[in-house]
Amino acid sequence: MKHTMNHPMTTMLHDTVEMPMHGLGVFQTSDGDEVTNAVTWAIEAGYRLIDTAAIYRNEAGVGEAVRSVGVPREELFVTTKLWNDEQGYESAIAALDASLERLGMDYVDLYLIHWPIASKLSDSWRALEELQSDGLARAIGVSNFHGPQLDALMAEASVAPSVNQIELHPNLQQRTVVAANDRFGIITQAWSPLKQGRVLRDETLIRIAEAKGVSAAQVILRWQLQSGIATIPKSVTKERIIENGDVFTFSLSEDDLAAIAAMDSGDRIGPNPDDHPEGFKD
Repeated sequence: MKHTMNHPMTTMLHDTVEMPMHGLGVFQTSDGDEVTNAVTWAIEAGYRLIDTAAIYRNEAGVGEAVRSVGVPREELFVTTKLWNDEQGYESAIAALDASLERLGMDYVDLYLIHWPIASKLSDSWRALEELQSDGLARAIGVSNFHGPQLDALMAEASVAPSVNQIELHPNLQQRTVVAANDRFGIITQAWSPLKQGRVLRDETLIRIAEAKGVSAAQVILRWQLQSGIATIPKSVTKERIIENGDVFTFSLSEDDLAAIAAMDSGDRIGPNPDDHPEGFKD
């Protein structure tokens, strides 16, 4: 990890694109004022990564905030994703074109295949490789891929994914998937890192948080960062966005990390990709 002026912690993706390890997710954030305010508050608080997706239907609001907040576009890192019903070669290229139109941008920093669809994988990835070589996506990656899906992709890929974004929180630590990512030099990025708030009352987290003078959410985010996992907590509340970004002034001990490791129960809040080899509708 190295430190930059823009953000306290970034990582170099293997296609030489620098990515902040911490950002704002905007899943289930309404287009218009709600998402524009959240993105604006986050950037003002020092966030430099914003994660959206075509299926979130809020790319327009994300783009509006990025244009109006006063930070140069090249200092920000914007991710969007290819939804299931647009996978395939020509449709994936058209999908990013439509996302860029909604975002009002010439490029995204990271374009992800949102869910693995076995029959479309090869064509979709070929499209992403082309989009990257054309400069429309600086980096490309995947989301919700497990080891076998990564193996299938890597058997044909010319370019390895930079990122695999997966559900990951104290109750679902995904060590097998993280190990598969590590094997290919892929950065693991956690979606729903706070388990939509469902884990914040856990006694282990509260005990660690009280000892540090921070919140349980801050403990989780710090745990992920110290574990080398990028994280994109979602919030639409200004105070919570600021709090979730304030995770660089304290650290967790080996005992703290071991206590959180013991919380892994395999409990998901989202679908298991293994149960949906051909994807699903929204």
